[in-house]
Amino acid sequence: MRALPSPLLAVTDRHGHPRPLAETVQAVLDGGGRWIWFRDRDLEADARLRLGARVAERVRAANGVLTVGGDVALARALGADGVHLGGGSGPEAIAAARATLGAAALIGVSAHAPREAAAAARAGADYVTLSPIFTTTSKPGYGPALGPEGLAAARAVGLPIVALGGVGPEVIGACRAAGAAGFAVMGGPMRALDPADATRALLTAWGAAESSAARTAT
Repeated sequence: MRALPSPLLAVTDRHGHPRPLAETVQAVLDGGGRWIWFRDRDLEADARLRLGARVAERVRAANGVLTVGGDVALARALGADGVHLGGGSGPEAIAAARATLGAAALIGVSAHAPREAAAAARAGADYVTLSPIFTTTSKPGYGPALGPEGLAAARAVGLPIVALGGVGPEVIGACRAAGAAGFAVMGGPMRALDPADATRALLTAWGAAESSAARTAT
């Protein structure tokens, strides 16, 4: 099983705050975030490339890891470390992404049920985001919240499962206890007045959850 580059996958949203997105990403990096998912898929191709280049520059300077949402060609143009594909992406799509980005590329797939996570594992993904774990306003319309029980069911597929949807410091412990290898957030750091502080709070909560899990194991 491939290790994740960080327990926190920070998902970009330039609509979350009026400041420039690159500044928000920089603050997330300053707060200890190291894995950035450049999403912002509502932009025209040229505008998305320009914005992505600004984000990529910040991530590279911090020795971080950049994932691009849903566009393998853009990921290659930005020199990204990987791509996050939509739900239902099969072996052909994953193989094509690896062929374009290189064998070391980190390929993720969205899943909204444990059976979809299992399908992504069979297709050759490196990790899946499973959502929604909790009720969220960021991405409505994907069915009822799966809860920690959904995470526990999905962990059996043999891939790192990244919890997505309504995940904040107060529920990170429950996600970790259910077997999540990491968690993805968009609204928190992207909307915060101080994204660095918001990022530190998330990572502190994960660290506390890991310490609790280690004590339980011993």
